[in-house]
Amino acid sequence: MISPSVERADEDMVRIATLLALCAGTMTVAVLGEVRAQASADQRAYRPNFGDLMTAAVQPRHIKLGLAGQERNWPYAAYELRELQGAFQRIAHAVPVYRSTDMAALISATTAAPMDDVAAAIKSGDADKFAAAYAQLTATCNACHQSTDHAAIVIQVPRTSSYPDQDFRPQKP
Repeated sequence: MISPSVERADEDMVRIATLLALCAGTMTVAVLGEVRAQASADQRAYRPNFGDLMTAAVQPRHIKLGLAGQERNWPYAAYELRELQGAFQRIAHAVPVYRSTDMAALISATTAAPMDDVAAAIKSGDADKFAAAYAQLTATCNACHQSTDHAAIVIQVPRTSSYPDQDFRPQKP
């Protein structure tokens, strides 16, 4: 016969083991719930749409490029041209197809020649060539807007800076 104290010790061990198993199970369920919640939050993460990307990435670069060229700040204009090209590449990557249009192909077909002309004007430091090439690039933007049913969006050569905290004049060494 097993003594009552041994039986009680066995019962206590069973209760402790049961409590530990319940705690482990509860923690597992809580962790899995957190993982599922995180996965759901990741699926609902903000993804900017095509218009957001154009407004946030392309339009400021277009403006800054124009202002740098107007001030004949060729090193900065070259920088902004690279940034504008990069913005278009990132948009084509983020939105590969827009309304059944291959964005990489559209961007390349419409912007390559005007951007090459802007680059050549920057390299030569020719303000008149820059103005003409930049105007053509701007016209290309508007033609693209028209072809994608966004004719209401009309881009122009900037007349004033929308960046009051930035000096676009060339810096003296």
